Amino acid sequence: MTLTSMTAVISTLSSRLTTFALVLTIALTTACSSDPKRDELTDKEYYEKAQESMKSNNFQVASDYLRELESHYPFGRYAEQAQLELIFAQFMLSDLEGALVSAERFIRLHPLHEQVDYAYYMRGMAAYDLGFGFFERRFPTEQALRDQTALKDSFDYFSQLLNRFPNSIYAADAHQRMIFLRERIAMSEIAIARFNIKRHAYLAAAKRAQHVMLHFQGTSMIKDALAIQVEAYELLELPKQRDAALKLLKLNYPKHEQIDDQGNFQVSGLHLEDRRTLFGVLSFGLID
Repeated sequence: MTLTSMTAVISTLSSRLTTFALVLTIALTTACSSDPKRDELTDKEYYEKAQESMKSNNFQVASDYLRELESHYPFGRYAEQAQLELIFAQFMLSDLEGALVSAERFIRLHPLHEQVDYAYYMRGMAAYDLGFGFFERRFPTEQALRDQTALKDSFDYFSQLLNRFPNSIYAADAHQRMIFLRERIAMSEIAIARFNIKRHAYLAAAKRAQHVMLHFQGTSMIKDALAIQVEAYELLELPKQRDAALKLLKLNYPKHEQIDDQGNFQVSGLHLEDRRTLFGVLSFGLID
């Protein structure tokens, strides 16, 4: 085959490939444009599809439809309801940060909406679940040693709900959760106070216990706060303050575990737990 013939063949093939690519592109474009799933739906259709998805517990698809609805019809009749239901869909997907942001946004944009109390409630619920993971729910002692910021935020959010909407259908549940949250936050404060004693920060322990006594009345942690104060003042060699705290402890909790049968206070020994020698550390506890 001559060079001229080869060039002609290549030119013919190239022309045919170009034509094929053009036909394929047109076919694909036509197929995509005729796909009803890609067509823009009405706001009602978006909302109904989101509802169907949520009924079948397909919250990811529901979330996508709700976002599309708001994107295409930001001022439509279903837009505000879509924003509310997106909060729930995100919550069910465990996208708790997203649910928080969506709830905050709804509260900011629609402060007078007839269902804005729901946004307040879901904001508290999202923070509540952020504070309590799977492990923490089952091991409260470990939870007490963790950061309590999310739990404190949840308490504040529920408090705002009760203050603004005392007759809300969500008020009773929010109130019960606040009682539980106070107990858990107080538990965390006591855990920190005990850690302070262990690290010989006795004054910090006494102040932390005082904080619990002032702000967490009604919780089961008050008795331990008093006991920590007695112990901290004992270790600080402040007999006057120790005796005052001990008097309160005996008066209110005479059967506390740190009061013996003769009415004497027994220190916990936490301050001795970390008093390891250099040899003890180097020998992994074999020499102390």
